[in-house]
Amino acid sequence: MIIGIDPKLLSEIRGFLDADEGRCLYEIALEASRRGPCLEIGSYCGKSTVYIGSACKTNNGILFSIDHHRGSEEQQPGEAYFDPELFDPQSGRMDTFREFRKTIEKAGIEDTVVAMVCRSDVAARLWATPLSMVFIDGGHSKEATLTDYDCWSRHIIPGGYLLIHDIFKDATEGGQAPRQIYNLACSSGQFDPLPMIKTLGVLQRKR
Repeated sequence: MIIGIDPKLLSEIRGFLDADEGRCLYEIALEASRRGPCLEIGSYCGKSTVYIGSACKTNNGILFSIDHHRGSEEQQPGEAYFDPELFDPQSGRMDTFREFRKTIEKAGIEDTVVAMVCRSDVAARLWATPLSMVFIDGGHSKEATLTDYDCWSRHIIPGGYLLIHDIFKDATEGGQAPRQIYNLACSSGQFDPLPMIKTLGVLQRKR
């Protein structure tokens, strides 16, 4: 059961997260946030943030949310997922941060979510805080996903969770970079794979 999330708000937030995947994020974050802070890479307009952040709020926890808010590769002008309403003509760049801030305010999680407006590798440079859950849903290029995995998987505590979005078995359905880091995590000997929820890969760090 999802407590404290307005279904109408979820339906209005821009994003590509399936409801079943969002429910999985919520349930795992509800468990994980009892043990430490959670972190997401790639928040876009805040749909995943609402699921994870609402769970963290229940436990008086914290969600670190990392996104440069300039859009990933496929969200740029001329690309398949470009949204002209999120384009800032003054800077000539994408800007999803305005929508993100509106979302977390409407969801009542401003005191739970720590927004980090930067690249994932910059945030990780001097990071030393153990994490109970890491959700990777940033850039989908091979370089971006591998960077996110290398930078953040090492900070997950024993028994903590690694979740990776947009894993497709068939390359015609979507890019394969998230699947490659999922396979990398499985073969590392550090994580146990749990049942996938649609395109959401779920792994738990060995205790």
